[in-house]
Formats: sequence, structure tokens, C-alpha cells
Amino acid sequence: MIYDLAIIGGGPAGYTAAELAGKNGLKTILFEKNNLGGICLNEGCIPTKTLLYSAKVYQTAKDATKYAISCENVTFDLPKIIARKTKIVRKLTAGIRAKMNEAGVETVMGEAGVQVQGTECKVQEIACNGQIYCASKLLLCTGSETIIPPIPGLKETDFWTSREALENKGVPESLLIIGGGVIGIEFASFFNTLGTQVIVVEMLDEILPGMDKELSALLRNELTKKGIEFHLSTKVVSVDNRQIEIEKAGEKNILEVSKILLSVGRKPVLTGFGLETLNPELFRNGLKVNEYMQTSHADVYACGDITGFSLLAHTAVREAEVAVGHILGKNEKMSYKAIPGVIYTNPEIASVGKTEEVLQTENVSYTVKQLPMAYSGRFVAENEQGNGVCKILEGEDGTILGVHILGNPASEIIVIAGIAIEKGLKAEELKAMIFPHPTVGEIIKEAL
Repeated sequence: MIYDLAIIGGGPAGYTAAELAGKNGLKTILFEKNNLGGICLNEGCIPTKTLLYSAKVYQTAKDATKYAISCENVTFDLPKIIARKTKIVRKLTAGIRAKMNEAGVETVMGEAGVQVQGTECKVQEIACNGQIYCASKLLLCTGSETIIPPIPGLKETDFWTSREALENKGVPESLLIIGGGVIGIEFASFFNTLGTQVIVVEMLDEILPGMDKELSALLRNELTKKGIEFHLSTKVVSVDNRQIEIEKAGEKNILEVSKILLSVGRKPVLTGFGLETLNPELFRNGLKVNEYMQTSHADVYACGDITGFSLLAHTAVREAEVAVGHILGKNEKMSYKAIPGVIYTNPEIASVGKTEEVLQTENVSYTVKQLPMAYSGRFVAENEQGNGVCKILEGEDGTILGVHILGNPASEIIVIAGIAIEKGLKAEELKAMIFPHPTVGEIIKEAL
């Protein structure tokens, strides 16, 4: 049998593409070596947000008196929090499997590898579990993996990555997080809420690279008030069990902690599935693709983290829709104009479009419209003593270029801004929209 489409990798890109292809009549086969849902569902997006929500509920209960509610002897049970996380992951994984069945997708659990092209089927050949499968089109969605930097002593140390941190059932007395990116800061927020002394070491001069620098600094200040210690522009020189040597501006110090969490980023998975057989063109640290998600081989597509461009689940989903659409004869192009980024700390921070730093680098003229979140009545009602900012960047012609929000629930509000940027709306056009009152989202209209 020759399949219309074979997909290697069952993460957000893989299962989205499989469902869409199957429902549109393509004979589709999906290969996954671990668990359906990929890193996002099993080790990333969903598990971390489940833990963070438990932490947020715990913090809300502790702060209940601010809202005239009495809650005494508030405690948490980390093993039960982890068990709830596991239950949710299993439920969602089962849901993906049900979707595959409903769409008529054949799912094969095992490690798949691309074979020499054209020897047997005259099409793409994939080997898995001792069998050869043939397909007219191939979609690579192998995801990414944690970067392990060559820090002296690290390999000899029992450190955590996000995988181990998500399975841990004990609260460390102290935790040093190497890396102040999205994953590191979310775990910093989680463990800080549970009472761990958290230290974050970041090589750059600010946390959350790629986000608006001003708002990143404001979030850092909020987290500092909660007891998190930050060492910016600081390098980890070496690790000796629980002792970490750091260096800043030539000065070295020793920090001693109970546990180390490594979170310096992720890189595309390009090995272990026969990519060398295809020998596709690379770009930076991932596969080069065109606007339809085709690699240098016209019948081979790539979506998600493997491209090394935007390591976000929602980007991967849209890339999969574009790729399958192209296979089906549509010519929708992939747009990266309005990819939202969200950090689910408490408070949340979200961003879409260009930052001031990017616009300055590109020599683009812009104006800033900025308001405290306290200008939203709903925000004030639900965030006692909460701080926050909404920043909107406009071009010379009034087009909205970027929106950056610090404050709950930034993750839900940012989609409004994303639609405006993707559609090229001007400030006057968005201002003319009717926002329901009272909502926190009104802050966008107020800022405009």
C-alpha cells in the first residue's frame, strides 16, 4: 500500500496535519516513537500550565483575605498536584488518539526512519518496527530537545531538565535555574510559590530574550518582590554537585543550592530518523522550508520545532495546516507576522508583533501608547494590589506593529492584538471595535 502522506512525529504539528489530511481524504499514516502529543503535551505546554495553575490557586487561597474571604491553614500536596497533571496528560493523549481514529489515520508507535528513496516503492520509504511503509508525500515533525551546554562538572551532577522537574514529588529547599528564558522563568514562578528559595542565572542582561525588554524587567521586579533572586549578565563557570561557580564582569562567586534546573533552550531534532538519506538543505540550526513548508525536496515537508524558526506549539499547528493545505492544492502561505508569545507566570506576560528593540534595529519609526492595567476596572476588581502594563506600538500610518501586556490574563487578551496585527489594522480601526464592559481586554482600547 502507498499512503498519500506519511508523518514522522506525533506532536502538535504531526497530529494536526494527520487529522486534517485524513478528514480531507488523504490516506495518512502517523509515526510516533514515544507518546502522542509530543513534548508539548507530555513534557511542556500542558504539564507546566497544569502545575502553574495549581500554584496560582494556592496563592489565591493564601491571599483570599484581600478579597474579604477567609481561608485558614491553606496547604498544598505536591504528589497530588503531579498526579493531577499526569491524569490530564493521559486524558488529552487519549483524545488525540480518538481524533486520529475518527479521521481514519493509521497510527504506528515506534521509531521511524527514512530509507533510500525509490528502491522499492518509487516514493518515500519509511522503516518502522521491521516494516517498510511507502508514501507519496512525507512530513517531518520530529520536534526539539533540551540543549545541554558543556559546563564543567554538569554531566557528573544530578541536575533537572523540565522533564525531571515535572515528575518531582518533593519541594527542594533551594533551586538554582540556569537560564532565564520562558521555561526557566515559569518553573521559577512555580517553585517560588511553593516556598522554594529560587535563584535564576542568566547570561544576557535581561530575562525572557525576545520579549519586550521593559515589560520583562517589570516582571522580574514583581518576581523579585516574591523572593526570587536574579543574577543577570552572569555565566555559570562550573558545577560541583550542589556548588555552582558563577562569574559576572570578571568576578567569581560560589552559590550552594539543593537542586539545579537546566533551562538554556531547545534545539531541533535532526538525527535518529534517517534525515541524512534525504540530505535536505539546512538553515541555521534547522531544516530550510519555503512559505508552503516544503523542504529542498518538493515531496518532503517539515513543520514545528524541526525548522528551528519558532519553537512554539501554536506556530507548529498553523505550519501543519499550511503544509497539508498545499498538498491538497491550496496555496495559503505561512505567515509569521503575528505569532503570540506567552509566559504563564503570575502575573502573566504576553507579546505579539514587533518589540521596540526590533523596530529600532530595523530603523522603523513608531510611537508608544502605554497604560497601567489599573485603567481597566475589571483588572482592578480581580487583581488586588496587582501591577501591570499594556504597551502598544504604532507605525507612522497608525498600523499596529506590536502589543505587549504584563498582567492577568494577558494570555487570553493577546489574541485580540494578534488578529489586529495579522490583518494589518490601524489603531483607529481597532478603537472602533466594541469591547464588552467590564473586561480586562478593554485595556487595549483604552491604551489606543
